[in-house]
Amino acid sequence: MSGHQIPGPEESRSDAEDSIRLGMFDQYRSLLFSIAYRMLGSVADAEDMLQETFLRWHAAGEEDIRSPRAYLVTILSRLCINHLQSAQVQREEYTGMWLPEPIVTDPGSDPFHLIRVDESLSMAFLVLLERLTPIERAVFLLKEVFEYEHGEIAAIVGQSEVNCRQILKRAKQHVATLRPRFAAARPDHGALLESFLKAVGTGEMTDLLSLLTEDVVLRSDGGGKAAAVPNAVQGADKVGRGILGGMQRFVPKTLVQRLARINGEPGLVTYFNGEPYSVVTIEVRDNRISSIYVITNPDKLKHLPPLK
Repeated sequence: MSGHQIPGPEESRSDAEDSIRLGMFDQYRSLLFSIAYRMLGSVADAEDMLQETFLRWHAAGEEDIRSPRAYLVTILSRLCINHLQSAQVQREEYTGMWLPEPIVTDPGSDPFHLIRVDESLSMAFLVLLERLTPIERAVFLLKEVFEYEHGEIAAIVGQSEVNCRQILKRAKQHVATLRPRFAAARPDHGALLESFLKAVGTGEMTDLLSLLTEDVVLRSDGGGKAAAVPNAVQGADKVGRGILGGMQRFVPKTLVQRLARINGEPGLVTYFNGEPYSVVTIEVRDNRISSIYVITNPDKLKHLPPLK
């Protein structure tokens, strides 16, 4: 929906208006995708929400639109809230753990034209957001990440300003470990990931354990379609043994590894026969790995770049 030309005089009024509407939508596409992806944790679902938002925007009368940006964000946010409410049932039926769909965000490569790449895009942050109700998630993101005012948020989600303040307070309590502004990725993050991959590759349990916090958690998402542990594994010894044992029993020996920035942070993409096989990211605390996320569900790897 980009690269449109200014309509000429030979075009009808409706064609000219359609072109203007399309241009305005393109102007806010990055913002809309940024909100939708953080709301839903899924590229495919975010794109669906953008498509539905565009259809409603295209059909809206001029009398309904005071601010294009506010109108579009309102439509999108409400669609995402509704989708999350229905998705809660789907996730209860999901095989194993559900993790967000990873996005490669290497410098100079932004296939989804994200308006902002920061810690609010990280796997750890998106997993924490799963603790929130759909309305809490919307209010929290709009205020803490996209810096909307309470009055604007109230209009977007269809709640009073007083209610929005209470909703935000509850959301902050649910994710109390988060700060109002998110720090940049720590410089040791990439080095720890590389040390972790080396330890896993050599099978050295002692080296691996030295990189993990005592309460480290391993989460993996295969969606019932690929190898994954069904529940979170906690504790350095259990995680270490689980990773090394899983590498021996389930992981192909011919995987090709590529370091990449995943959701704004250092990560790993592996390929089998030229196709994406898994994504690995870590969370760091006190110079050690506190969480490991492994995504093998092929449905969530479709948007990854091809092997080069």
